[in-house]
Amino acid sequence: MAVSTSKRPPRLTLQVLDIAPETTAIRCLDWDRDRFDIEFALENGTTYNSFLIKGEQIALVDTSHAKFGDRYLEQLWQLVHPSDLDYLIVSHTEPDHSGLVKDVLAKAPQVTVVASKVALQFLGDLIHQSFNQRQVKNGDRLDLGKGHVLEFVMAPNLHWPDTILTFDHGTQTLFTCDVFGAHFCNDAPFDTEPELLEPDFKFYYDCLMGPNARSVLSAFKRLEVLPPVQLVATGHGPLLRHHLPQWLNSYRNWSQEQAKAATTVAIFYAANYGYANALAEAIERGAAKTGVVVEKMDLLTAEPQDIRELTEIAAGLIIGTPPTTAIAQTALSTIRAAAHAKQAIGVFESGVADAEPAYPLLNQFRDAGLTPSFPVIRVTAAPTDALFQEAEEAGTDMGQWLLRDRTVKQMKSLDTDLDKALGRLSGGLYIITAQKGAINSAMLASWVAQASTEPLGISIAVAKDRAIESFLRVGDTFVLNVLEEGNYQPLMRHFLKRFPPGADRFAHVKTYPASNGSPILADALAYMECTVVSRLDAHDHWIVYSTVDNGRVSKPDGMTAVHHRKVGNHY
Repeated sequence: MAVSTSKRPPRLTLQVLDIAPETTAIRCLDWDRDRFDIEFALENGTTYNSFLIKGEQIALVDTSHAKFGDRYLEQLWQLVHPSDLDYLIVSHTEPDHSGLVKDVLAKAPQVTVVASKVALQFLGDLIHQSFNQRQVKNGDRLDLGKGHVLEFVMAPNLHWPDTILTFDHGTQTLFTCDVFGAHFCNDAPFDTEPELLEPDFKFYYDCLMGPNARSVLSAFKRLEVLPPVQLVATGHGPLLRHHLPQWLNSYRNWSQEQAKAATTVAIFYAANYGYANALAEAIERGAAKTGVVVEKMDLLTAEPQDIRELTEIAAGLIIGTPPTTAIAQTALSTIRAAAHAKQAIGVFESGVADAEPAYPLLNQFRDAGLTPSFPVIRVTAAPTDALFQEAEEAGTDMGQWLLRDRTVKQMKSLDTDLDKALGRLSGGLYIITAQKGAINSAMLASWVAQASTEPLGISIAVAKDRAIESFLRVGDTFVLNVLEEGNYQPLMRHFLKRFPPGADRFAHVKTYPASNGSPILADALAYMECTVVSRLDAHDHWIVYSTVDNGRVSKPDGMTAVHHRKVGNHY
């Protein structure tokens, strides 16, 4: 794997080529990028692709990552004079594609930015200046002349809520930004070697598109009204031309399999309304930990058909209180009409005084037979870290509740001789405690082991759906408390309880602060202060490796409490 270091600057190059009549690609090749979206490693770098379409008017489709800065802009203005650029199409506002929007507008202030409603709102917050704009909806067209008629296709959640695709009827080119892309960097601009691209293409789908499989299928439906696509101009990786049916069929088949098997949580909220965006994202993080598919939808911009379809297939519904407008009321009526008694329901406030009241809204769904999975998330002031923790844990609670039957079924089905043998691996009993600012968390653990001596290090296996997982990222600190044989039952019972979202895990438990700020349990046999160094993805767990910075034993002759299991498929 190529890894950039401070001693060797990352290798960044540009590639410019014509890909269709009057259509030019500017490919920014990032050869050494080794990670994206925090947790996913890259083995072959990536590219950021941008496109110029020159009809009687000229449109730029997306910009590039800010790391390419001056070199990208110099190349762009060699291809088109700033005063001649008419439109900037923003497929979505993720920084690796919109990182230079402000720079383009500084040089070409006359440009009209074309994007979805949500993207235009996001851009306003990002660039903090007024600009000419044109909001587009599904099926809207923009005629550049010379046959270049651009038609826009809404593709929310692929993989950002503001995504649009752009189809040029003149060249039958589909500009897709993240969709159908791959983090794969080489000098070949097209998919001439599918056997090299395929592993990265599948990995990219699994990481970014698979969690939104139903949205992928919805996008395919919208694409059916267009003429056959001859070229897919992706935002990452090679452009798809030579093996296009293979790539499109793979996406469709993977998404159909994923959508059929997935348990979906739908989050409906009014984008950019009060604190709805931030709270919806926190709930999404929490629910996604459990393995459910989370789909967010803006109540104020989504089509009624899309709202109805998502409501019908979702196992859990979460609603952020929208404004009391006619559009929002119609959307809520659509959800109520499509909801059914087997679903879970949750409601969070958006923090706006004139929003739909939360408790009557929850009661409407409760009266229809839906099961509340967490208490209403109240917003009485500007959100704090504690409120975001409550929102994240509420999402986790819903995901765990929805998957409860599957979890029990898996536990029963795995009661084999091998599983019984695995259960004979014993472990100690520990409680992990962590503090970040004003928020804290804790977890009873038994999958703990010393992992190194120089430096002193330990490993802990943490299930991905545990609330404390978000406290154990690289750089975080925590305390590992060792429970004492014969004196562990009170602490174990306390920390095995199911805490409501945002509840204080340490209420009625005697603690004192460690030097890293995390709580030390006064009744623990020993404690170790730790710093997270790395995490390994172990399917349903993270293996967290941490260095041990400090520690103490309260009873030199005390023995560690030991946990014995009969089977190895659950704790």
